[in-house]
Amino acid sequence: MATRGVLYIHSAAPAVCPHVEWAVAGVLGVPAPLSWTAQPAARGSLRVELSWQGETGTASRLASALRGWRLLRFEVTEEPSPGCEGARYSCTPALGMHVAVIGVHGDILVPENRLRAALEAVTTGALLADELDRLLGRAWDDELEPFRCAGEGAPVRWLHQVG
Repeated sequence: MATRGVLYIHSAAPAVCPHVEWAVAGVLGVPAPLSWTAQPAARGSLRVELSWQGETGTASRLASALRGWRLLRFEVTEEPSPGCEGARYSCTPALGMHVAVIGVHGDILVPENRLRAALEAVTTGALLADELDRLLGRAWDDELEPFRCAGEGAPVRWLHQVG
């Protein structure tokens, strides 16, 4: 199945950028020379966006390839496709990786067992609101939002039929 998505590198040290390009090209199966721009939210860092089309699971492979760089802030999205839900992978140096399942209308879908675990945590003293925020990735959204806003109007490069 084919799908599409977007890779957002919200902040990367300039020295890491060639390694990111190499990792992205390895996943997509085509060279990915990226057009990096300054990231105003983090002085001295760079940002880039890349829209892609490829096989279902490409977002997961991109996130796995990039998660090893500790100072990289990124998100990878994958749209739902026939028979498959979408996904959003958010990663920050302070929080690590958060994975959200995305439905056809763009909502985060929380699996039943994760909801049960949240309810169990509430019975041991946790607040339901805190558990729901964790499941929805609120801390990641809060940390990444300044970097997202700093990228408004940035150029986007499209790659079609990769993989």
